[in-house]
Amino acid sequence: MLTRRTALTLLAAAGAAPALASCGPNAGGSGDGALRVYWWGGDLRAGITQDVLDMYSEDHPDQEISPEYSEWSGYWDKLATQTAGGSAPDIIQMDEAYIDSYGAEGSLLDLETVSDVLDLSAMDEAILETGRLADGTLVGAPNGFNLYATGMNPTLLEEAGIALPDDTTWTWEDFHALCQEITEWGTSSGKDVLGTSGFGLGAGDLAAWARQSGDQQLFPREDEELVTKDTIVSLLEFSRELAGSGAALEAGAQIENSSASLEQGLFATRGCVFQQVPSSQILTFQDSTGDPLQLLRMPARTSGESKMVNKASMYWSLSAKTADAPAAAELTSFLLTDEAAAEKLKIERGIPAFPAIQEAVRPLLSENALISLDFAQMMQEEVVTPPVVTPASGVGFGDQFTRLAEESLFEERSTSAVADEMLEILTGMQPER
Repeated sequence: MLTRRTALTLLAAAGAAPALASCGPNAGGSGDGALRVYWWGGDLRAGITQDVLDMYSEDHPDQEISPEYSEWSGYWDKLATQTAGGSAPDIIQMDEAYIDSYGAEGSLLDLETVSDVLDLSAMDEAILETGRLADGTLVGAPNGFNLYATGMNPTLLEEAGIALPDDTTWTWEDFHALCQEITEWGTSSGKDVLGTSGFGLGAGDLAAWARQSGDQQLFPREDEELVTKDTIVSLLEFSRELAGSGAALEAGAQIENSSASLEQGLFATRGCVFQQVPSSQILTFQDSTGDPLQLLRMPARTSGESKMVNKASMYWSLSAKTADAPAAAELTSFLLTDEAAAEKLKIERGIPAFPAIQEAVRPLLSENALISLDFAQMMQEEVVTPPVVTPASGVGFGDQFTRLAEESLFEERSTSAVADEMLEILTGMQPER
């Protein structure tokens, strides 16, 4: 299997020779006029996506469709190899971490060149913007979105006799104190419940913390500020405080928990009251706990300024080498905007990006599933400008950050030293302008 580095090297090679890749009929497609549609996911996603493609075929009998899907683990290696060889699928399910890697190399079509067929104007601008590259080119049509939010188990809070927090005003200091109170109850009552599983081991944690620290960013636009050392240190110290005070899991257990499946983690097994989660995952946690969970705003560094953003759960992108861009755009439009298709897809790929489709699926959703939809809709009045998509140069930062954050949590080095190394790595990953 190709390594990530090899895959990205192949991708760079694909971008370096666009003329060669586009030679010949149906370059980038199946070679027989069929539209190739490629996505990752398990059996559920494969089944409902195939059902929707079959629906399209019934109304378009002259258009052959060639479906391809893969588990996440092998998806990107295969796509990089195909792209490097000039045989990328016509329609590609794309992820935020890779969209710049492909888009900046010219491997993805500018969707605004097919806007007469793929009309995205009814999509909320705050969601649509998550599919643009730093230069403004729209290369991804979000087919679903979520927000990084706070999952809460109100049943456990009620058992503890602790009032629900006001998430419109709470701060991280409030969160810490509340988690300590919960842990003290869990210990004294023999319930073995903690306040939270932890916070600060993921790059998404740093991104949220940075936005709340004077609108700093991991990969800033020209008019934005790069996250500072002081901001990184403050997050690392807060993460240590949570673990050291008992408000969260201690370091070793926290790292072990972070590698567990969603269903087996502390939050899913009723071992803590709070956890920061992608909002679309709340249904999985509800199914595991059996409790009616809730979604709350992130705590803020300054009261009332959670500064949450929309994040595309995934995109539909079109290959720049597709032999029939209008046909690919028409099928993509169907996947995104057809109400009958939406009745099959529901929110399996996240909250639908179009308001009309959100309302079309609403009557079909369970009470638990509506938690995610209602929260996402409510937050649209508050979300701030989303960050630029992760640049190709920064794809590996998440792994580097977690490695160093774990060293800090174990107190193997000072937070200052760890922050220096994080900032050095991040600075070296900034794209050239």
